[in-house]
Amino acid sequence: MKRTILTVLLAVITTFSFATKPHTDNVRVDTKSSTVKWIGSKVASSHEGTINIKKGMLMINHGTLVGGQFSIDMSSIKNTDIESEEYSAKLEGHLKNEDFFDVEQFPTATITIVKAVKGTENNYSIVANLTIKGITHPISFDANVNVNGINFLATANIKIDRTKWDVTYNSGNFFENLGDYLIKDEIEFDVFLLSAK
Repeated sequence: MKRTILTVLLAVITTFSFATKPHTDNVRVDTKSSTVKWIGSKVASSHEGTINIKKGMLMINHGTLVGGQFSIDMSSIKNTDIESEEYSAKLEGHLKNEDFFDVEQFPTATITIVKAVKGTENNYSIVANLTIKGITHPISFDANVNVNGINFLATANIKIDRTKWDVTYNSGNFFENLGDYLIKDEIEFDVFLLSAK
């Protein structure tokens, strides 16, 4: 009798454990269809362009975003708003050298989601660790993540203070009397992600 009760109890506990065990799918990002657009500003003007996702995935648990990680190819920085190919290439080269992101020494940046809090509908508050030039700092931003099964479409606007990652070129916080040469510390990224099929 005692053995029967013990067997039933163990069966109930095992069933409950499996029923409540979270199931998380690591869903790859379609790097060809996904886009990251950057915007950097001076006093009276701005420039924009694109940068490629090297690889990435979102962690989906029963239709809810719970984590993710991305690698960004820093050598893929492109300018898209300057018509002159010569000046566009000059800006790209400057962004890649030691004044800015030093892509030869630091070819990859990473974003790791450490917390995703779902709000109303498909809106999330995200906390992540961003590593640029070997330096890691936490960032927070809002995202919209539409999940259908294990497929997703996600968008986010991320703003960072570049000087936290030792990108201080022509920053008013580090150099005086820059005038029109001053470059604002904030860089903005518009992110559009699609799941891989």
